[in-house]
Amino acid sequence: MPDRKDIAAILAERHGPEIQARIEQGVVGVMGLGGLGSSVAAALVRIGIGKLLLADYDTVELSNLNRQYYFADQIGLPKTVALRDTLLRINPYVCLETIHERLTEERIPLLFKGVDVLVECFDDPAMKPAALRAARGSLRGIGYVGASGMAGFGDNNRIVTRRIYPRVYLVGDSEAEVGPNQGLMAPRVGIAAHHQANQALRLLLGVDEDTGS
Repeated sequence: MPDRKDIAAILAERHGPEIQARIEQGVVGVMGLGGLGSSVAAALVRIGIGKLLLADYDTVELSNLNRQYYFADQIGLPKTVALRDTLLRINPYVCLETIHERLTEERIPLLFKGVDVLVECFDDPAMKPAALRAARGSLRGIGYVGASGMAGFGDNNRIVTRRIYPRVYLVGDSEAEVGPNQGLMAPRVGIAAHHQANQALRLLLGVDEDTGS
């Protein structure tokens, strides 16, 4: 098992010492640990993020395994517990805080106060605008990355990252909803999740500009 210094050294070598130092200072909140959130979290842990706040109230089900970052032997576990265990296998020294509760517009500002970037990964359509209202109203100045439209197996390149307000971004094609013969599938959800993770990184590094049309 590598020690903390070994992991820090290889990340600095891969990413550059100055960039890595800024990543290691970053604090990111992930709201929802399904197909998007579990993959966003894994990507951020792999680059050496300083701290992650992971929030979900659900448990791992068999139906999750088609697109979410869980394993068959984790079925029945709370997603916060299962994902924490998986992320610690990637980097045993990462700082993780889990929040096992159903988030609300009122609770989000309390639970995520102090994060640098908040990533919205909800399955519930009603929570998407609620989370954005909470962030813009009570968590001003943080970076925010939401998602809308990634169902099915449509064109890869229609998944884009758009700035909708200063330091607020939306990932997806804004159209592809779940329906007959158009479910949520690992490849396209994964594309969107990595857009979100990369935009969170860009915000942490101070790159705040339009990245889509």
